[in-house]
Amino acid sequence: MICMKNVNYVINGVLTVLVSVLFILHFSEKKSTSTSDRTISTPFEEFVSKLPVAYLDADTLLLNYYFSVDLNEQMVKEQENAYAIINQQEQNLQRDIESFQFRMQNNAFTSQQRIDQEQQRLTRLQQELQALAEKKAEELMEKNQRMSEQLRDTIYSHLKEYNMMKGYHLIFSTGSSNIVNPIIFADDSYNITDEVIEFLNKKWSPAK
Repeated sequence: MICMKNVNYVINGVLTVLVSVLFILHFSEKKSTSTSDRTISTPFEEFVSKLPVAYLDADTLLLNYYFSVDLNEQMVKEQENAYAIINQQEQNLQRDIESFQFRMQNNAFTSQQRIDQEQQRLTRLQQELQALAEKKAEELMEKNQRMSEQLRDTIYSHLKEYNMMKGYHLIFSTGSSNIVNPIIFADDSYNITDEVIEFLNKKWSPAK
Protein backbone atom coordinates (compact mmCIF):
# COMPACT_ATOMS: atom_id res chain seq x y z
CA MET A 1 0.00 0.00 0.00
CA ILE A 2 1.21 3.55 -0.75
CA CYS A 3 2.22 5.38 2.44
CA MET A 4 1.97 9.17 2.41
CA LYS A 5 4.77 9.45 4.99
CA ASN A 6 7.18 7.69 2.62
CA VAL A 7 6.08 9.94 -0.23
CA ASN A 8 6.78 13.02 1.88
CA TYR A 9 10.23 11.71 2.82
CA VAL A 10 11.10 11.24 -0.85
CA ILE A 11 9.75 14.58 -2.03
CA ASN A 12 11.13 16.54 0.91
CA GLY A 13 14.54 15.03 0.23
CA VAL A 14 14.48 16.21 -3.36
CA LEU A 15 13.12 19.61 -2.37
CA THR A 16 16.09 19.97 -0.04
CA VAL A 17 18.29 19.77 -3.13
CA LEU A 18 16.29 22.61 -4.63
CA VAL A 19 16.81 24.68 -1.50
CA SER A 20 20.56 24.13 -1.69
CA VAL A 21 20.55 25.38 -5.28
CA LEU A 22 18.94 28.76 -4.62
CA PHE A 23 21.70 30.70 -4.04
CA ILE A 24 23.74 30.65 -6.84
CA LEU A 25 24.95 34.22 -6.18
CA HIS A 26 26.37 33.95 -2.68
CA PHE A 27 25.68 37.27 -0.84
CA SER A 28 26.64 38.22 2.70
CA GLU A 29 26.41 41.57 4.46
CA LYS A 30 29.66 43.03 5.70
CA LYS A 31 29.92 45.54 8.51
CA SER A 32 32.06 48.47 7.55
CA THR A 33 35.08 49.07 9.72
CA SER A 34 37.08 52.22 10.17
CA THR A 35 40.83 52.42 10.46
CA SER A 36 42.74 55.14 12.23
CA ASP A 37 45.06 57.36 10.23
CA ARG A 38 48.74 56.77 10.70
CA THR A 39 51.72 58.83 9.73
CA ILE A 40 54.19 57.31 7.27
CA SER A 41 57.53 57.72 8.92
CA THR A 42 60.02 55.54 7.00
CA PRO A 43 61.09 55.29 3.34
CA PHE A 44 59.99 51.63 3.26
CA GLU A 45 56.51 52.49 4.51
CA GLU A 46 56.27 55.26 1.95
CA PHE A 47 57.29 52.84 -0.81
CA VAL A 48 54.74 50.25 0.29
CA SER A 49 51.98 52.85 0.46
CA LYS A 50 52.50 53.64 -3.21
CA LEU A 51 52.55 50.10 -4.57
CA PRO A 52 50.14 49.79 -7.55
CA VAL A 53 48.01 47.23 -5.70
CA ALA A 54 44.30 47.35 -4.83
CA TYR A 55 41.54 45.10 -3.56
CA LEU A 56 37.75 44.95 -3.74
CA ASP A 57 35.16 43.36 -1.46
CA ALA A 58 33.47 40.72 -3.62
CA ASP A 59 30.45 40.41 -1.31
CA THR A 60 29.76 44.15 -1.45
CA LEU A 61 30.30 44.15 -5.20
CA LEU A 62 27.76 41.37 -5.75
CA LEU A 63 25.22 43.06 -3.50
CA ASN A 64 25.42 46.37 -5.36
CA TYR A 65 26.33 45.51 -8.97
CA TYR A 66 23.11 45.90 -10.96
CA PHE A 67 23.83 42.96 -13.24
CA SER A 68 24.45 40.70 -10.25
CA VAL A 69 21.22 41.82 -8.59
CA ASP A 70 19.30 41.19 -11.81
CA LEU A 71 20.72 37.67 -12.17
CA ASN A 72 19.83 36.92 -8.57
CA GLU A 73 16.23 38.02 -9.10
CA GLN A 74 16.02 35.81 -12.18
CA MET A 75 17.25 32.84 -10.20
CA VAL A 76 14.78 33.45 -7.38
CA LYS A 77 11.91 33.46 -9.89
CA GLU A 78 13.20 30.25 -11.47
CA GLN A 79 13.24 28.52 -8.10
CA GLU A 80 9.80 29.81 -7.14
CA ASN A 81 8.37 28.47 -10.39
CA ALA A 82 9.98 25.09 -9.78
CA TYR A 83 8.59 24.95 -6.23
CA ALA A 84 5.11 25.85 -7.46
CA ILE A 85 5.10 23.06 -10.06
CA ILE A 86 6.41 20.42 -7.67
CA ASN A 87 4.15 21.45 -4.79
CA GLN A 88 1.08 21.28 -7.04
CA GLN A 89 2.02 17.79 -8.21
CA GLU A 90 2.67 16.72 -4.62
CA GLN A 91 -0.72 17.99 -3.49
CA ASN A 92 -2.42 16.11 -6.33
CA LEU A 93 -0.64 12.92 -5.37
CA GLN A 94 -1.52 13.37 -1.70
CA ARG A 95 -5.22 13.74 -2.55
CA ASP A 96 -5.10 10.58 -4.67
CA ILE A 97 -3.42 8.63 -1.88
CA GLU A 98 -5.90 9.83 0.72
CA SER A 99 -8.76 8.91 -1.60
CA PHE A 100 -7.28 5.45 -2.09
CA GLN A 101 -6.88 4.91 1.63
CA PHE A 102 -10.45 6.09 2.29
CA ARG A 103 -11.87 3.67 -0.29
CA MET A 104 -9.77 0.85 1.12
CA GLN A 105 -11.10 1.49 4.63
CA ASN A 106 -14.66 1.50 3.34
CA ASN A 107 -14.30 -1.58 1.10
CA ALA A 108 -15.17 0.45 -1.96
CA PHE A 109 -13.08 -1.57 -4.40
CA THR A 110 -14.89 -4.28 -6.29
CA SER A 111 -11.90 -6.61 -6.62
CA GLN A 112 -8.29 -7.16 -5.63
CA GLN A 113 -7.38 -6.44 -9.23
CA ARG A 114 -8.78 -2.91 -8.90
CA ILE A 115 -6.78 -2.40 -5.69
CA ASP A 116 -3.60 -3.56 -7.40
CA GLN A 117 -4.24 -1.29 -10.38
CA GLU A 118 -4.75 1.75 -8.17
CA GLN A 119 -1.62 0.99 -6.15
CA GLN A 120 0.39 0.68 -9.35
CA ARG A 121 -0.99 3.99 -10.61
CA LEU A 122 -0.09 5.78 -7.39
CA THR A 123 3.38 4.24 -7.37
CA ARG A 124 3.91 5.47 -10.92
CA LEU A 125 2.76 8.98 -9.98
CA GLN A 126 5.14 8.97 -7.02
CA GLN A 127 8.06 7.98 -9.24
CA GLU A 128 7.13 10.64 -11.80
CA LEU A 129 7.00 13.29 -9.09
CA GLN A 130 10.41 12.29 -7.77
CA ALA A 131 11.83 12.37 -11.31
CA LEU A 132 10.29 15.82 -11.87
CA ALA A 133 11.81 17.19 -8.65
CA GLU A 134 15.25 15.82 -9.59
CA LYS A 135 14.94 17.29 -13.09
CA LYS A 136 14.02 20.72 -11.72
CA ALA A 137 16.92 20.61 -9.26
CA GLU A 138 19.35 19.73 -12.06
CA GLU A 139 17.97 22.50 -14.28
CA LEU A 140 18.38 25.04 -11.48
CA MET A 141 21.96 23.97 -10.78
CA GLU A 142 22.86 24.20 -14.46
CA LYS A 143 21.26 27.64 -14.77
CA ASN A 144 23.04 28.75 -11.60
CA GLN A 145 26.38 27.65 -13.04
CA ARG A 146 25.74 29.45 -16.34
CA MET A 147 24.76 32.65 -14.55
CA SER A 148 27.78 32.49 -12.25
CA GLU A 149 30.12 32.06 -15.22
CA GLN A 150 28.41 34.90 -17.08
CA LEU A 151 28.71 37.18 -14.06
CA ARG A 152 32.35 36.29 -13.45
CA ASP A 153 33.33 36.77 -17.10
CA THR A 154 31.57 40.13 -17.19
CA ILE A 155 33.32 41.34 -14.04
CA TYR A 156 36.75 40.27 -15.32
CA SER A 157 36.18 41.84 -18.71
CA HIS A 158 35.08 45.19 -17.32
CA LEU A 159 37.83 45.21 -14.69
CA LYS A 160 40.44 44.90 -17.45
CA GLU A 161 38.93 47.99 -19.06
CA TYR A 162 38.81 49.73 -15.68
CA ASN A 163 42.46 48.90 -15.00
CA MET A 164 43.55 50.46 -18.28
CA MET A 165 42.70 53.78 -16.60
CA LYS A 166 44.04 52.91 -13.14
CA GLY A 167 47.17 50.90 -13.96
CA TYR A 168 47.18 48.55 -10.97
CA HIS A 169 49.66 45.67 -11.09
CA LEU A 170 47.56 43.45 -8.82
CA ILE A 171 43.87 43.55 -7.85
CA PHE A 172 42.83 41.23 -5.02
CA SER A 173 39.35 40.28 -3.86
CA THR A 174 38.15 39.76 -0.30
CA GLY A 175 34.92 38.36 1.13
CA SER A 176 33.23 34.98 1.28
CA SER A 177 31.93 34.89 -2.29
CA ASN A 178 33.48 32.34 -4.63
CA ILE A 179 32.26 34.10 -7.78
CA VAL A 180 35.68 35.69 -8.29
CA ASN A 181 39.18 34.42 -7.55
CA PRO A 182 41.38 35.83 -4.73
CA ILE A 183 43.47 37.58 -7.40
CA ILE A 184 41.27 39.19 -10.04
CA PHE A 185 44.00 40.81 -12.10
CA ALA A 186 47.77 40.35 -12.19
CA ASP A 187 50.37 41.81 -14.49
CA ASP A 188 52.22 39.09 -16.45
CA SER A 189 55.54 40.29 -15.06
CA TYR A 190 54.52 38.78 -11.69
CA ASN A 191 54.01 35.32 -13.17
CA ILE A 192 56.82 33.06 -11.95
CA THR A 193 55.22 29.77 -13.01
CA ASP A 194 57.88 28.85 -15.60
CA GLU A 195 60.71 29.68 -13.22
CA VAL A 196 59.21 27.57 -10.46
CA ILE A 197 58.64 24.65 -12.83
CA GLU A 198 62.24 24.82 -13.99
CA PHE A 199 63.48 24.99 -10.39
CA LEU A 200 61.32 22.06 -9.25
CA ASN A 201 62.33 19.93 -12.24
CA LYS A 202 65.99 20.50 -11.44
CA LYS A 203 65.33 19.30 -7.87
CA TRP A 204 63.46 16.20 -8.99
CA SER A 205 65.27 12.96 -9.63
CA PRO A 206 63.66 9.66 -10.69
CA ALA A 207 63.48 7.00 -7.99
CA LYS A 208 66.07 4.33 -8.58
